[in-house]
Amino acid sequence: MRVFKFGGASIKDAKGVKNLERIVKLHNDQSLIVVVSAMGKSTNLLETICDYSARNKVINEEALNLFMNFHISLAKELFDSDHSIFIEFNEYEKQLRKLLYEDSSKPFDFFYDQTVSYGEVLSTRIIHHYLQKQGLANHWLKAGDIIKTNSNYREGRVDWGKSKKAASKIQFSKNKVIVTQGFLGESDEGFVTTLGREGSDYTAAILAFILDADEVVIWKDVPGMLNADPRIFEDAIKLKEISFKEAIELSYYGATVIHPKTLQPLKEKNLPLFVKSFEDLAEEGSKISSNDAFDHEIASYILKENQVLISITPPDLTFVVEENLSHIFSVFAENKVKIHLMQNSALNFSVCVDNDARKIPILLEALGKSYKVRFNDKLSLLTVRHFTEELLDRLIEGKEVLVEQKTRNTARFVYR
Repeated sequence: MRVFKFGGASIKDAKGVKNLERIVKLHNDQSLIVVVSAMGKSTNLLETICDYSARNKVINEEALNLFMNFHISLAKELFDSDHSIFIEFNEYEKQLRKLLYEDSSKPFDFFYDQTVSYGEVLSTRIIHHYLQKQGLANHWLKAGDIIKTNSNYREGRVDWGKSKKAASKIQFSKNKVIVTQGFLGESDEGFVTTLGREGSDYTAAILAFILDADEVVIWKDVPGMLNADPRIFEDAIKLKEISFKEAIELSYYGATVIHPKTLQPLKEKNLPLFVKSFEDLAEEGSKISSNDAFDHEIASYILKENQVLISITPPDLTFVVEENLSHIFSVFAENKVKIHLMQNSALNFSVCVDNDARKIPILLEALGKSYKVRFNDKLSLLTVRHFTEELLDRLIEGKEVLVEQKTRNTARFVYR
Protein backbone atom coordinates (compact mmCIF):
# COMPACT_ATOMS: atom_id res chain seq x y z
CA MET A 1 0.00 0.00 0.00
CA ARG A 2 1.16 3.50 -0.85
CA VAL A 3 -0.18 6.82 0.39
CA PHE A 4 0.06 9.72 -2.07
CA LYS A 5 -0.61 13.29 -0.97
CA PHE A 6 -1.32 16.10 -3.44
CA GLY A 7 -1.21 19.70 -2.24
CA GLY A 8 -3.40 22.57 -3.35
CA ALA A 9 -0.72 24.08 -5.60
CA SER A 10 -0.44 20.79 -7.50
CA ILE A 11 -4.15 20.66 -8.37
CA LYS A 12 -4.90 24.37 -8.71
CA ASP A 13 -6.25 23.95 -12.27
CA ALA A 14 -7.51 21.39 -14.79
CA LYS A 15 -3.95 20.65 -15.93
CA GLY A 16 -3.03 19.72 -12.38
CA VAL A 17 -6.02 17.39 -12.03
CA LYS A 18 -5.08 15.66 -15.27
CA ASN A 19 -1.50 15.29 -14.08
CA LEU A 20 -2.72 13.72 -10.83
CA GLU A 21 -4.69 11.21 -12.88
CA ARG A 22 -1.54 10.40 -14.88
CA ILE A 23 0.45 9.77 -11.71
CA VAL A 24 -2.25 7.59 -10.17
CA LYS A 25 -2.51 5.56 -13.37
CA LEU A 26 1.25 4.90 -13.29
CA HIS A 27 1.17 3.69 -9.70
CA ASN A 28 -2.10 1.84 -9.13
CA ASP A 29 -0.43 -1.59 -9.23
CA GLN A 30 -1.24 -1.97 -5.52
CA SER A 31 -3.59 -0.38 -3.00
CA LEU A 32 -3.31 3.37 -3.24
CA ILE A 33 -4.69 6.05 -0.95
CA VAL A 34 -4.84 9.50 -2.52
CA VAL A 35 -4.95 12.34 0.01
CA VAL A 36 -6.01 15.65 -1.51
CA SER A 37 -5.82 19.21 -0.18
CA ALA A 38 -8.13 22.08 -1.07
CA MET A 39 -7.40 23.41 -4.54
CA GLY A 40 -5.27 26.49 -5.05
CA LYS A 41 -6.00 29.18 -2.47
CA SER A 42 -9.45 27.85 -1.54
CA THR A 43 -8.67 27.56 2.17
CA ASN A 44 -7.56 31.21 2.29
CA LEU A 45 -10.81 32.23 0.61
CA LEU A 46 -12.88 30.14 3.01
CA GLU A 47 -11.04 31.73 5.93
CA THR A 48 -12.09 35.13 4.59
CA ILE A 49 -15.69 33.94 4.30
CA CYS A 50 -15.59 32.46 7.81
CA ASP A 51 -14.07 35.52 9.44
CA TYR A 52 -16.53 37.88 7.71
CA SER A 53 -19.57 35.88 8.82
CA ALA A 54 -18.28 35.58 12.38
CA ARG A 55 -17.74 39.34 12.60
CA ASN A 56 -20.77 40.63 10.69
CA LYS A 57 -23.33 37.79 10.91
CA VAL A 58 -23.96 38.01 7.17
CA ILE A 59 -22.48 36.15 4.21
CA ASN A 60 -19.65 37.64 2.19
CA GLU A 61 -21.39 37.06 -1.14
CA GLU A 62 -18.43 38.16 -3.24
CA ALA A 63 -16.01 35.76 -1.58
CA LEU A 64 -18.51 32.89 -1.57
CA ASN A 65 -19.19 33.37 -5.28
CA LEU A 66 -15.45 33.39 -5.98
CA PHE A 67 -15.08 30.11 -4.09
CA MET A 68 -17.94 28.34 -5.83
CA ASN A 69 -17.21 29.76 -9.30
CA PHE A 70 -13.58 28.67 -9.06
CA HIS A 71 -14.62 25.04 -8.61
CA ILE A 72 -17.44 25.24 -11.14
CA SER A 73 -15.16 26.76 -13.80
CA LEU A 74 -12.51 24.10 -13.19
CA ALA A 75 -15.13 21.35 -13.39
CA LYS A 76 -16.41 22.73 -16.71
CA GLU A 77 -12.94 22.10 -18.17
CA LEU A 78 -13.04 18.46 -17.05
CA PHE A 79 -16.67 17.34 -17.42
CA ASP A 80 -19.64 17.65 -19.75
CA SER A 81 -22.25 20.19 -18.73
CA ASP A 82 -24.73 17.48 -17.68
CA HIS A 83 -22.33 15.75 -15.29
CA SER A 84 -23.69 15.08 -11.80
CA ILE A 85 -20.89 17.03 -10.13
CA PHE A 86 -22.65 20.30 -10.91
CA ILE A 87 -25.73 19.12 -9.00
CA GLU A 88 -23.42 18.18 -6.14
CA PHE A 89 -21.87 21.64 -6.13
CA ASN A 90 -25.32 23.21 -5.93
CA GLU A 91 -26.12 21.08 -2.87
CA TYR A 92 -22.79 21.87 -1.22
CA GLU A 93 -23.39 25.59 -1.72
CA LYS A 94 -26.79 25.28 -0.04
CA GLN A 95 -25.18 23.45 2.90
CA LEU A 96 -22.44 26.07 3.19
CA ARG A 97 -24.93 28.95 3.10
CA LYS A 98 -27.02 27.28 5.80
CA LEU A 99 -23.90 26.85 7.92
CA LEU A 100 -22.86 30.48 7.49
CA TYR A 101 -26.31 31.68 8.50
CA GLU A 102 -26.90 29.37 11.45
CA ASP A 103 -23.47 28.72 13.00
CA SER A 104 -21.63 32.05 12.76
CA SER A 105 -22.44 32.85 16.41
CA LYS A 106 -21.02 29.57 17.69
CA PRO A 107 -17.44 29.37 19.06
CA PHE A 108 -15.15 30.59 16.30
CA ASP A 109 -12.84 27.57 16.18
CA PHE A 110 -15.82 25.22 15.77
CA PHE A 111 -17.34 27.48 13.10
CA TYR A 112 -13.97 27.70 11.35
CA ASP A 113 -13.57 23.93 11.03
CA GLN A 114 -17.09 23.38 9.70
CA THR A 115 -16.59 26.14 7.10
CA VAL A 116 -13.08 25.56 5.77
CA SER A 117 -13.66 21.81 5.35
CA TYR A 118 -15.63 22.53 2.16
CA GLY A 119 -12.38 23.19 0.30
CA GLU A 120 -11.18 19.61 0.73
CA VAL A 121 -14.64 18.17 0.15
CA LEU A 122 -15.10 19.90 -3.22
CA SER A 123 -11.56 19.14 -4.39
CA THR A 124 -11.89 15.42 -3.61
CA ARG A 125 -15.25 15.22 -5.36
CA ILE A 126 -13.63 16.64 -8.50
CA ILE A 127 -10.73 14.16 -8.26
CA HIS A 128 -13.05 11.22 -7.56
CA HIS A 129 -15.28 11.94 -10.55
CA TYR A 130 -12.39 12.68 -12.91
CA LEU A 131 -10.61 9.42 -12.10
CA GLN A 132 -13.89 7.60 -12.70
CA LYS A 133 -14.30 9.36 -16.02
CA GLN A 134 -10.80 8.23 -17.03
CA GLY A 135 -11.55 4.61 -16.20
CA LEU A 136 -9.82 4.52 -12.80
CA ALA A 137 -12.29 2.96 -10.40
CA ASN A 138 -11.99 4.59 -6.99
CA HIS A 139 -13.84 5.03 -3.74
CA TRP A 140 -14.44 8.47 -2.23
CA LEU A 141 -13.88 8.28 1.51
CA LYS A 142 -14.85 10.86 4.11
CA ALA A 143 -11.63 11.39 6.10
CA GLY A 144 -13.56 11.57 9.35
CA ASP A 145 -14.72 7.99 8.84
CA ILE A 146 -11.16 6.93 9.75
CA ILE A 147 -9.43 9.84 11.48
CA LYS A 148 -11.01 10.34 14.89
CA THR A 149 -9.95 13.28 17.06
CA ASN A 150 -10.87 15.10 20.23
CA SER A 151 -12.96 18.28 20.11
CA ASN A 152 -10.02 20.69 20.03
CA TYR A 153 -11.21 22.46 16.91
CA ARG A 154 -8.58 23.90 14.54
CA GLU A 155 -5.95 21.61 16.10
CA GLY A 156 -7.66 18.24 16.53
CA ARG A 157 -5.65 15.66 18.45
CA VAL A 158 -5.81 12.21 16.88
CA ASP A 159 -7.28 9.38 18.91
CA TRP A 160 -5.10 6.60 17.53
CA GLY A 161 -7.08 3.77 19.11
CA LYS A 162 -10.44 4.92 17.75
CA SER A 163 -8.87 5.68 14.36
CA LYS A 164 -7.37 2.18 14.06
CA LYS A 165 -10.70 0.65 14.99
CA ALA A 166 -12.49 2.76 12.38
CA ALA A 167 -9.88 1.91 9.74
CA SER A 168 -10.33 -1.83 10.34
CA LYS A 169 -13.84 -1.52 8.90
CA ILE A 170 -12.58 -0.17 5.56
CA GLN A 171 -11.94 -2.75 2.85
CA PHE A 172 -8.70 -2.41 0.87
CA SER A 173 -7.65 -4.52 -2.10
CA LYS A 174 -5.01 -4.58 -4.83
CA ASN A 175 -5.53 -2.05 -7.64
CA LYS A 176 -8.06 -0.21 -5.50
CA VAL A 177 -7.77 3.56 -5.27
CA ILE A 178 -9.25 5.48 -2.35
CA VAL A 179 -9.61 9.26 -2.55
CA THR A 180 -9.91 11.18 0.70
CA GLN A 181 -9.44 14.65 2.18
CA GLY A 182 -6.33 15.92 3.86
CA PHE A 183 -6.52 18.22 6.89
CA LEU A 184 -9.83 16.84 8.21
CA GLY A 185 -10.96 14.54 11.01
CA GLU A 186 -14.07 13.97 13.09
CA SER A 187 -14.79 14.60 16.78
CA ASP A 188 -16.62 12.23 19.12
CA GLU A 189 -19.71 14.39 18.59
CA GLY A 190 -19.55 13.75 14.84
CA PHE A 191 -18.43 17.23 13.79
CA VAL A 192 -15.59 18.06 11.42
CA THR A 193 -12.26 18.91 13.01
CA THR A 194 -9.13 20.18 11.30
CA LEU A 195 -5.58 19.07 12.10
CA GLY A 196 -3.92 22.49 11.87
CA ARG A 197 -2.95 24.45 8.77
CA GLU A 198 -1.05 22.42 6.18
CA GLY A 199 -2.35 19.31 7.95
CA SER A 200 -2.81 17.28 4.77
CA ASP A 201 0.74 15.96 5.08
CA TYR A 202 -0.18 14.82 8.58
CA THR A 203 -3.27 13.08 7.21
CA ALA A 204 -1.06 11.03 4.89
CA ALA A 205 1.19 10.03 7.79
CA ILE A 206 -1.77 9.10 10.00
CA LEU A 207 -3.24 6.85 7.33
CA ALA A 208 0.13 5.27 6.55
CA PHE A 209 0.67 4.54 10.25
CA ILE A 210 -2.69 3.01 11.07
CA LEU A 211 -2.97 1.09 7.76
CA ASP A 212 0.63 -0.21 7.76
CA ALA A 213 1.46 1.33 4.39
CA ASP A 214 4.84 0.77 2.74
CA GLU A 215 5.63 4.40 1.97
CA VAL A 216 4.29 7.93 1.73
CA VAL A 217 4.88 10.19 -1.26
CA ILE A 218 4.15 13.92 -1.11
CA TRP A 219 3.84 15.36 -4.61
CA LYS A 220 4.91 19.01 -4.75
CA ASP A 221 5.53 21.75 -7.28
CA VAL A 222 9.22 21.64 -6.27
CA PRO A 223 11.86 19.00 -7.19
CA GLY A 224 12.04 17.71 -3.61
CA MET A 225 12.76 19.00 -0.13
CA LEU A 226 14.88 22.12 -0.51
CA ASN A 227 17.31 23.64 1.96
CA ALA A 228 15.54 27.02 1.65
CA ASP A 229 12.49 28.64 0.10
CA PRO A 230 13.45 29.27 -3.56
CA ARG A 231 11.07 32.22 -3.70
CA ILE A 232 13.25 33.99 -1.13
CA PHE A 233 16.71 32.46 -1.54
CA GLU A 234 17.96 32.15 -5.11
CA ASP A 235 20.65 29.63 -4.16
CA ALA A 236 18.22 27.04 -2.74
CA ILE A 237 19.20 23.44 -3.54
CA LYS A 238 17.62 20.02 -3.07
CA LEU A 239 18.31 17.82 -0.08
CA LYS A 240 18.54 14.36 -1.66
CA GLU A 241 18.31 12.45 1.61
CA ILE A 242 18.00 13.43 5.27
CA SER A 243 17.00 11.65 8.45
CA PHE A 244 13.69 11.81 10.27
CA LYS A 245 15.48 13.61 13.09
CA GLU A 246 16.83 16.34 10.81
CA ALA A 247 13.50 16.75 9.00
CA ILE A 248 11.73 17.08 12.36
CA GLU A 249 14.20 19.79 13.38
CA LEU A 250 13.60 21.67 10.13
CA SER A 251 9.83 21.36 10.35
CA TYR A 252 9.86 22.48 13.99
CA TYR A 253 11.67 25.65 12.95
CA GLY A 254 9.13 26.32 10.21
CA ALA A 255 10.20 24.56 7.01
CA THR A 256 6.99 24.39 5.00
CA VAL A 257 7.65 21.37 2.79
CA ILE A 258 6.79 18.93 5.59
CA HIS A 259 4.22 19.55 8.31
CA PRO A 260 5.74 19.38 11.83
CA LYS A 261 3.46 16.55 13.01
CA THR A 262 3.88 14.44 9.89
CA LEU A 263 7.20 12.82 10.65
CA GLN A 264 6.73 11.32 14.11
CA PRO A 265 4.32 8.49 13.17
CA LEU A 266 6.46 7.64 10.12
CA LYS A 267 9.60 7.59 12.25
CA GLU A 268 7.97 5.30 14.79
CA LYS A 269 7.26 2.67 12.12
CA ASN A 270 10.31 3.51 10.00
CA LEU A 271 8.17 4.24 6.94
CA PRO A 272 10.10 6.22 4.31
CA LEU A 273 8.73 9.54 3.12
CA PHE A 274 9.46 10.75 -0.39
CA VAL A 275 8.98 14.31 -1.64
CA LYS A 276 8.72 14.28 -5.42
CA SER A 277 8.11 16.69 -8.23
CA PHE A 278 4.54 16.80 -9.44
CA GLU A 279 5.66 18.12 -12.81
CA ASP A 280 8.87 16.18 -13.53
CA LEU A 281 8.15 12.52 -12.85
CA ALA A 282 11.71 11.56 -13.81
CA GLU A 283 13.10 13.73 -10.99
CA GLU A 284 14.48 11.58 -8.17
CA GLY A 285 13.08 13.78 -5.41
CA SER A 286 14.06 13.63 -1.74
CA LYS A 287 13.97 10.76 0.73
CA ILE A 288 13.43 11.04 4.47
CA SER A 289 14.32 7.92 6.43
CA SER A 290 16.29 6.74 9.45
CA ASN A 291 19.60 7.29 7.64
CA ASP A 292 21.39 10.33 9.13
CA ALA A 293 24.65 10.09 7.15
CA PHE A 294 23.86 13.11 4.97
CA ASP A 295 22.33 15.50 7.52
CA HIS A 296 25.34 17.79 7.91
CA GLU A 297 26.34 18.11 4.27
CA ILE A 298 24.17 21.12 3.38
CA ALA A 299 23.13 24.12 5.46
CA SER A 300 19.38 24.76 5.61
CA TYR A 301 17.68 28.05 6.36
CA ILE A 302 14.11 28.90 7.23
CA LEU A 303 12.63 32.39 7.20
CA LYS A 304 9.39 33.24 9.00
CA GLU A 305 8.11 36.72 8.25
CA ASN A 306 5.42 38.90 9.84
CA GLN A 307 6.66 38.12 13.36
CA VAL A 308 6.06 39.88 16.67
CA LEU A 309 8.64 40.04 19.45
CA ILE A 310 6.85 40.38 22.80
CA SER A 311 8.78 41.37 25.95
CA ILE A 312 7.11 40.62 29.29
CA THR A 313 8.23 42.18 32.61
CA PRO A 314 6.82 41.68 36.13
CA PRO A 315 5.27 44.99 37.27
CA ASP A 316 7.37 45.15 40.45
CA LEU A 317 10.63 44.53 38.52
CA THR A 318 11.25 41.28 40.38
CA PHE A 319 13.10 38.44 38.68
CA VAL A 320 11.27 36.43 36.04
CA VAL A 321 11.10 33.12 37.92
CA GLU A 322 9.37 29.78 37.54
CA GLU A 323 5.94 30.83 38.79
CA ASN A 324 5.93 33.79 36.36
CA LEU A 325 6.89 31.53 33.48
CA SER A 326 4.25 28.98 34.37
CA HIS A 327 1.56 31.66 34.31
CA ILE A 328 2.91 33.24 31.10
CA PHE A 329 2.91 29.90 29.30
CA SER A 330 -0.65 29.23 30.45
CA VAL A 331 -1.78 32.56 28.92
CA PHE A 332 -0.17 31.61 25.60
CA ALA A 333 -1.78 28.16 25.73
CA GLU A 334 -5.23 29.55 26.54
CA ASN A 335 -5.01 31.87 23.53
CA LYS A 336 -3.55 29.15 21.28
CA VAL A 337 -0.49 31.22 20.34
CA LYS A 338 2.57 29.15 19.45
CA ILE A 339 5.98 30.39 20.54
CA HIS A 340 8.72 30.13 17.89
CA LEU A 341 11.59 31.49 19.97
CA MET A 342 12.02 32.53 23.60
CA GLN A 343 14.73 34.32 25.55
CA ASN A 344 14.94 34.98 29.28
CA SER A 345 16.82 37.59 31.32
CA ALA A 346 16.54 38.65 34.94
CA LEU A 347 13.72 41.13 34.31
CA ASN A 348 12.33 40.21 30.89
CA PHE A 349 10.92 37.18 29.14
CA SER A 350 10.79 37.67 25.37
CA VAL A 351 9.04 35.52 22.78
CA CYS A 352 8.71 35.60 19.01
CA VAL A 353 5.33 34.59 17.55
CA ASP A 354 3.31 34.90 14.34
CA ASN A 355 1.46 38.22 14.06
CA ASP A 356 -2.04 36.77 14.02
CA ALA A 357 -4.47 39.69 13.64
CA ARG A 358 -7.16 37.94 15.68
CA LYS A 359 -5.10 36.30 18.43
CA ILE A 360 -2.33 38.78 19.23
CA PRO A 361 -4.47 41.73 20.47
CA ILE A 362 -6.33 39.36 22.80
CA LEU A 363 -3.04 37.84 23.99
CA LEU A 364 -1.49 41.25 24.69
CA GLU A 365 -4.55 42.31 26.65
CA ALA A 366 -4.45 39.12 28.73
CA LEU A 367 -0.73 39.49 29.47
CA GLY A 368 -1.18 43.17 30.30
CA LYS A 369 -3.39 42.32 33.28
CA SER A 370 -0.39 40.90 35.16
CA TYR A 371 2.74 42.25 33.46
CA LYS A 372 4.28 45.19 31.66
CA VAL A 373 4.19 44.26 27.99
CA ARG A 374 6.09 45.77 25.08
CA PHE A 375 6.28 44.49 21.52
CA ASN A 376 7.89 45.04 18.13
CA ASP A 377 6.12 43.91 14.97
CA LYS A 378 6.96 43.61 11.27
CA LEU A 379 9.95 41.42 12.14
CA SER A 380 11.53 38.32 10.59
CA LEU A 381 12.81 35.14 12.23
CA LEU A 382 15.68 33.36 10.46
CA THR A 383 16.83 29.88 11.47
CA VAL A 384 19.99 28.35 9.99
CA ARG A 385 20.90 24.69 10.49
CA HIS A 386 24.53 23.52 10.05
CA PHE A 387 25.71 27.07 9.59
CA THR A 388 29.09 28.59 8.90
CA GLU A 389 29.99 32.05 10.13
CA GLU A 390 30.53 33.15 6.55
CA LEU A 391 27.01 32.06 5.64
CA LEU A 392 25.51 33.86 8.65
CA ASP A 393 27.35 37.08 7.82
CA ARG A 394 25.91 36.97 4.32
CA LEU A 395 22.35 36.20 5.41
CA ILE A 396 22.04 38.94 8.05
CA GLU A 397 24.08 41.60 6.29
CA GLY A 398 22.37 44.99 6.61
CA LYS A 399 19.77 43.72 9.11
CA GLU A 400 19.04 45.18 12.56
CA VAL A 401 19.24 42.12 14.81
CA LEU A 402 17.06 42.25 17.95
CA VAL A 403 17.68 38.69 19.20
CA GLU A 404 20.50 36.27 18.40
CA GLN A 405 20.77 32.66 19.58
CA LYS A 406 23.30 29.96 18.69
CA THR A 407 23.80 26.30 19.53
CA ARG A 408 26.27 23.86 18.04
CA ASN A 409 24.11 23.18 14.96
CA THR A 410 21.57 25.99 14.85
CA ALA A 411 21.66 29.80 14.69
CA ARG A 412 18.54 31.98 15.03
CA PHE A 413 17.99 35.69 14.51
CA VAL A 414 15.06 38.01 15.00
CA TYR A 415 15.60 41.10 12.89
CA ARG A 416 13.98 43.91 11.00
